[in-house]
Amino acid sequence: ERIELPSVNKAAGALVLTNPNVSLWVLTMLLSEKKSIEEVLAGAELAPAQCLWTTGASGSVQLRMDELCPEQPITVHQVFTNTVQKYGKLTALASKRGNKWEKVTFSEYYHLSRMATKGFLKLGLERFHSVAILGFNSAEWFIAAVGTVFAGGIIAGIYTTNSPDSCLYVAKDSRANVIVVENQKQLDKILQVKDKLPHLKAIVQYSGSLKEKLPNFYSWEEFMGLGLDVSDRELDEVIISQKANQCCVLIYTSGTTGSPKGVMLSHDNITWTAHHASRAGDMQPAEIRHESLVSYLPLSHIAAQIYDLWTGIQWGEQVSFAQPDALKGSLVDTLREVTPTAHMGVPRVWEKIMEKIKEGISRCGYMKRKLVTWAMSVSLEANQRLTKYVIYSLVLHKLRAELGFSNCVKFFSGAAPIGSETLQFFLGLNIRLYEAYGMSESSGPHFMSGPKAYRFSSCGKVVPGCQYKLVNIDADGIGEVCFWGRNVFMGFLNLEDKTKEALDEDGWLRSGDLGKVDEDGFLYITGRIKELIITAGGENVPPLPIEDAVKQELPIISNAMLIGDKRKFLSMLLTLKCTINPETTEPTDILSLEAVEFCQRHGSQSTNVSDIIGGKDKIVYQSIEEGIARANSKATSNAQRIQKWTLLGKDFSIVGGELGPTMKLRRPVVLHMYHGEIENFYRE
Repeated sequence: ERIELPSVNKAAGALVLTNPNVSLWVLTMLLSEKKSIEEVLAGAELAPAQCLWTTGASGSVQLRMDELCPEQPITVHQVFTNTVQKYGKLTALASKRGNKWEKVTFSEYYHLSRMATKGFLKLGLERFHSVAILGFNSAEWFIAAVGTVFAGGIIAGIYTTNSPDSCLYVAKDSRANVIVVENQKQLDKILQVKDKLPHLKAIVQYSGSLKEKLPNFYSWEEFMGLGLDVSDRELDEVIISQKANQCCVLIYTSGTTGSPKGVMLSHDNITWTAHHASRAGDMQPAEIRHESLVSYLPLSHIAAQIYDLWTGIQWGEQVSFAQPDALKGSLVDTLREVTPTAHMGVPRVWEKIMEKIKEGISRCGYMKRKLVTWAMSVSLEANQRLTKYVIYSLVLHKLRAELGFSNCVKFFSGAAPIGSETLQFFLGLNIRLYEAYGMSESSGPHFMSGPKAYRFSSCGKVVPGCQYKLVNIDADGIGEVCFWGRNVFMGFLNLEDKTKEALDEDGWLRSGDLGKVDEDGFLYITGRIKELIITAGGENVPPLPIEDAVKQELPIISNAMLIGDKRKFLSMLLTLKCTINPETTEPTDILSLEAVEFCQRHGSQSTNVSDIIGGKDKIVYQSIEEGIARANSKATSNAQRIQKWTLLGKDFSIVGGELGPTMKLRRPVVLHMYHGEIENFYRE
């Protein structure tokens, strides 16, 4: 929010502010002599830098400081010590062991992080080498991450779903001196490739008992006791030597279009973004409200890392860790116990919650089902009109409580586009899903929605202090979104050409996303440039709106992927909604309850995917054909109509490879996997 600053008469000793949202730093700025950017930079202890970007792990960069973001650059350690001074006695981390929640205060968290730092130094962690962390979210993950940064190393998270070869790539590229693994399953991956890691000095396991004692292999307890003879003075010298414009975090991209790229983030990237992006989403400092959240999304992804780990330290939040099987079904149990004040999910998580709620409603008795359906319709209308009703909220309160959201006031969605059907469904529960938009290269969110910046299907407004521009704008006002700000990354590790591709000559970050901005500054993403379909006739077709339209018309459809690049017409791959194997997370052959109900409404008795595919169920095929026709009727041109489609035998999944770790559709992978089906569309 842009604030009109009042003039101040210091001699009068009084200051009148009409805007209650003016933050403490604004007051401080008003009551002190205003410093120029040059003066702030002169007072900051930064490493020498001649450029906005670098590709070396030990490199340093110039900061994008201007009048919109003049704050003093600070390191992760400086933020943490400030937090300990303010919130030291508050609960920082909560982990469930058996039936009991074990809690750690911020003072204890800081002390444990220093112990971990000493352990890493004892193991020989070299400056600007990495500690690779491979495991599910836990207090140990957080402590290892912070300890790495304090030791002058670089955190490199590895997805738990990675293969041994994928783990090897990250660990080797980041020059890992130490790898921290969760359990035997993850350890086995590293043992297969450790001989190919020239910089590796030790492995630490933080959960489960050690199967056998191997050289340079430590349990968590052993590791935390390793550095007892490392003095505080030695540790503090390492910490003091760190500069805000040096690298401390590596986020590896998913690698759907090639090898993963290591996104280098500086202390300033992390500390500035944790402060400003979170406030744009209305996350409160602990002195106003002790925010509580549940950590369950992969910490190797920037969304969870900035939201759970770094923002948690910044504002004194309580982070409770879900169980490793959270996405297999236990997440709701944790939410009920914790009752967080804020919750973030990727679109697929919100879709799964929506499907679960729909199943629950369908099992209700007639009167209760009618009452809930009525309440949701009134809530949806009220939210769309921005009005308030009381009766429906009483009905929906119990439903929200069953999800663990009785105390939750902020609901965020990010990491991938979310469908309008999902957004509307949650509005029916009086839940606004606040979309965040950004990328690893922008340290997470560059645009944020929140209670003060919300518009349906928009990604919100640019984070205060950040800037954006649209380039190559077409007749509809759509152009590529470009970023500028303190959150823009340092560069890709060891990849100069890729770094130069990502940044223009002035240092603006090219997002590769297409979007438009309305008159009030709200951003709407319409697709990715790389995903834009250009037909053989030269028509530009963004796939997302068409895929979304099909899923809205056909609630039996789980995934829809549009095909047609360099083709004569558009076609589509479809999958059916089905149940998930709770042990393997693989899609099963059994239709979901919502899919079964769709079949029954149209006169079909099918209960399995195999009952339908291959044209076996003529009724369902006809219903899908009619739904496609309805979606086509809304197309802006003939070239944007779907001519052919097919049902695949299995839904997309992470284990199947069609979805990435955050459940984002991996289009190049799907094109390769289903090449035969696609070619069948275009055979004469």
